Amino acid sequence: MNIPLNSGASAGSPWNADWLVPQWPAPARVRSVCTTRAGGVSAPPYDSLNLGLHVGDDAHAVQSNRAKLQTALGVRAVFMDQVHGTDLLELQAATPDALSADGACTRAPGLACTVMVADCLPILLCDLHATQVAAVHAGWRGLAGTQGVGVVEQILKRFRPLAPVEPAQEAIKIIAWLGPCIGPQAFEVGDDVRSAFVATAPQAAQCFTPLPGGKWLADLPALARQRLLAAGVSAVYGNDGSADWCTVGNPLRFFSHRRDRVSGRQAAAIWLD
Repeated sequence: MNIPLNSGASAGSPWNADWLVPQWPAPARVRSVCTTRAGGVSAPPYDSLNLGLHVGDDAHAVQSNRAKLQTALGVRAVFMDQVHGTDLLELQAATPDALSADGACTRAPGLACTVMVADCLPILLCDLHATQVAAVHAGWRGLAGTQGVGVVEQILKRFRPLAPVEPAQEAIKIIAWLGPCIGPQAFEVGDDVRSAFVATAPQAAQCFTPLPGGKWLADLPALARQRLLAAGVSAVYGNDGSADWCTVGNPLRFFSHRRDRVSGRQAAAIWLD
């Protein structure tokens, strides 16, 4: 399911009209948004809503941008120090920013699980009982993980204990939304990346297209869909690998590290009202 280019907030909303509002059947209590370059104060090449403190932008501008985001959300956005791994945080009111992790979940209202991206894939998750939400930073390393256990598998372990205990009641259903990332026509990788996936999931070979010189084009959203489906999440919305979702191919809308090298970061956030 794709999102039109101008699917942001409605008139009167504090959200920038260019931001992405996930179109998925999440419960009303679950709120989510994905920012774009629009709506901030950073100067080029970080123009304008750069939310990353680690990319060389003026720290005062970044803090102003983060304050703008928090005002728009109406809740606290908790930022992590992302390291392309599989460690996770369970957010509480006292959880500080800048802890090392690549995913966050929470059962507490008023805290936004927030991931920053500029080519990696943001994944938002919730259950249909609105008991928990999560956000994951899924670059290829975190998605592949170790011996087939990556950040998707790790975050879903946090949801499973919340399944209803009544024997006659169906297990809790989890849904996912994929945000913008580097697209399948732009993500050139080496054989090491392909091997990291195919070694434990042979079906992942379908997500790689060969290029001359032993290189491959990788379809990151398709790889994420495979991992989610294998873990029992069949309802996946958002990024379908088409051109509108590609961070590299849409320079006016999205930051891209691979395209620009010096680049800001957009963010995807999810929280419980």
